[in-house]
Amino acid sequence: MRYRYLCDMTEGKPTGLLLKFSIPMLIGNLFQQLYNMVDSVIVGHYVGDNALAAVGATGALNFFFFSLAFGMAAGVGVIVSQYFGAKNETGVKKAIATSIYVMTASAILMGALGILLARKVLLFMDTPENILGDSILYLRISCGGLIAIAFYNGISAILRALGDSKTPLIFLIFASVINAVLDLLFVVQFSMGVAGVAIATIIAQMTAAVGCIIYAFRKVHYMRMPLHEYVPDKRVMIQTLSIGVPIAFQNSLISVSCLVLQRIINGYGASVVAAYTASSRFEQLIHQPFTSLGVAVATFTGQNFGAGKLDRVKEGFRAAMKVSTIFAFVMLPIVYFSGRFLMHIFTKTDTVVDIGASGIRITALFYSLLGMIYMTRNLLNGIGDAKFSMVSGIVEVIGRFGFASLLAALPFLGVLGVWLANGLTWTITGIAGLIRYYWQKKHLLKANIS
Repeated sequence: MRYRYLCDMTEGKPTGLLLKFSIPMLIGNLFQQLYNMVDSVIVGHYVGDNALAAVGATGALNFFFFSLAFGMAAGVGVIVSQYFGAKNETGVKKAIATSIYVMTASAILMGALGILLARKVLLFMDTPENILGDSILYLRISCGGLIAIAFYNGISAILRALGDSKTPLIFLIFASVINAVLDLLFVVQFSMGVAGVAIATIIAQMTAAVGCIIYAFRKVHYMRMPLHEYVPDKRVMIQTLSIGVPIAFQNSLISVSCLVLQRIINGYGASVVAAYTASSRFEQLIHQPFTSLGVAVATFTGQNFGAGKLDRVKEGFRAAMKVSTIFAFVMLPIVYFSGRFLMHIFTKTDTVVDIGASGIRITALFYSLLGMIYMTRNLLNGIGDAKFSMVSGIVEVIGRFGFASLLAALPFLGVLGVWLANGLTWTITGIAGLIRYYWQKKHLLKANIS
């Protein structure tokens, strides 16, 4: 009997399919961000602004060390979706088997590097002395649990490539509840500080990974293979790496640009670091609808590309852009006029609230460009356009570094220049993605590549 959650996206109206797929994933992503929000709220209120700043100072670094695993998961998802769309069951099984080795290797490599390099990188970033110790501790514990994050993202990518965005949601909700309970227990009851927050997150993520894997092995017929078939396939591994490595490189470049920005922010002291942390935690929620719709675009594109239905790829992109733009314009006034209220969720310090509120009012003006990044980037990933992933990452590094260096030095902007730098970086990166999409559409569509 076939798994009832699998969804063939090569038939039916694109808008309906994209929304049906992305809504469960959106809920899951919101619960995923609940990890970070709960961590920040509990640390900010029960430990203090310095601890909140310490957690925030590691955000870009965590993303950097996690980037290889995230990229490999994306590569696995693209390959599985293309084989699934082409109705190639053998290819799907080989991709699933190969993914185990790819995800394990990437997690071990980057987790070890994160633990070993934590102090050196944080010192290089000019992390304030009063938060350095907690930042190192938080980063090392997070990297130590990277294997859990890698496997959850890997199995989730496989299921989503098959059209199932519901199963990862179920286990992620359960894990979010566990995370919140453990946060309160470790931080409030046992006074473990940032270490308690990091350990709670790892335990919760491992719970989601193990539960999702067990359930998938029982329900997804593609995964019910004899043990001897779980061997890496050279051809599939090359395909996965050819897509996953550029995406990982793109992610690492994005994280490098964020590290550059974080270093500039660190120079303003712990209060500004805390404000940027709080605003970033909130804006991760804004990213989630774009992220969810983007993954739906990648799955929709991968399946239809594999099936050779290229007109549907273009239809899906147009539908996604409409939904993305509507969401951006709805959120703009909400965020702009409720900035202080939103920042008060994370901290009780008025100075931190004022800076953070001013910052998110600036970035709210650029949400439609942020959505454009996700739509174009995921469509291009879905067709296997790996080269542009690296170009996109380079554009983001140059933009964020250049804008942040210039704008933060302007007297009339000061520290708010770092928020404006984010918005302008979204602008040039989104436009670059749109140009690449139209280039693919014009030059490669007839050659069955876009």
